[in-house]
Amino acid sequence: MIAPLVVVHGGAGRIAAERQPRIALACRDAARCGLDVLRGGGAVLDAVQAAARVLEDCPELNAGVGAVLSREGTVELDAALMDGATRRIGAIAAVPDLRQPIDLARRVLDDGEHVLLAGPAAWAFAAEHGIAPVDPARLITLRSRARLAEERARRAGVVAPIESLEPTEPAVGDDREHEGGTIGAVAVDAAGRVAAATSTGGIAYKRPGRVGDTPLPGCGTWADDHAAASATGDGEAIIRVTLTRVVADRIAAGASPADAARGAVAELARFGGSGGVICVDRAGRMAAWHDTDTMPVAAATLIDGEVRTAAWAAPRTIDDLAAALAAAPA
Repeated sequence: MIAPLVVVHGGAGRIAAERQPRIALACRDAARCGLDVLRGGGAVLDAVQAAARVLEDCPELNAGVGAVLSREGTVELDAALMDGATRRIGAIAAVPDLRQPIDLARRVLDDGEHVLLAGPAAWAFAAEHGIAPVDPARLITLRSRARLAEERARRAGVVAPIESLEPTEPAVGDDREHEGGTIGAVAVDAAGRVAAATSTGGIAYKRPGRVGDTPLPGCGTWADDHAAASATGDGEAIIRVTLTRVVADRIAAGASPADAARGAVAELARFGGSGGVICVDRAGRMAAWHDTDTMPVAAATLIDGEVRTAAWAAPRTIDDLAAALAAAPA
């Protein structure tokens, strides 16, 4: 039997030190929520959905509440989840005013007619399944307004004294925040079945209708018989290298999750991108790797029947993850 395991991330980039404890707590809560689903006999797909919902509700992150704004000041969300055993995937892209984007993606998966629905037209499908838009004011935070204002200023050639969270390369000596802005979860159950979920508001000042890597199978989200992975970072570059499929294919070919994740992120860098990825394989091994300053990650598992959780601002090796979980109090 494999120890059930849930791993989550809160976006690759550079997060200010004062925000890291709040994000770490949200990630730890999300991982524990997903593990509770598995402990209660729930499916691995339900576990990653539950973990993603917790992160979508955290205003410190960029998915659901707190999502970044387009250049028109609107909220448009991308999300996907995928079941490894069946290769079923449900995804939504550029859908406005969703409180829980992962829930609509799950409805797409369960309905089975399509894989991906995009734009405001997806609301007709959502209405059929009991999901309604929310007032955008419930999603927009002061931070998301500040991020949009700074990006407008940056593009106008003005250095604004507020946070920058767009995934662009900071100038030398620039210590402002910078993050890719995606949340994700991967899980493996006691039978070795895996699943992945990813959700994001995209990038600040994006064009309305822009679709990033998150909802595209094999790019931001992937799960198959061997592994599950969720990516974060520069979306256009992640699409070019099909980052999560690269991770899964490397694991299927015999690489460890750590080596697969490290190699995929290195390939991303060769094509001008930066970011990170979390993954689990069907044997219950996990990894997280990134080439950015921070990537909040948390994991929850059972060790000798006791729940163990741990969180990191910037895990660099598989040893960080395994050692921290083993040392975590029950």
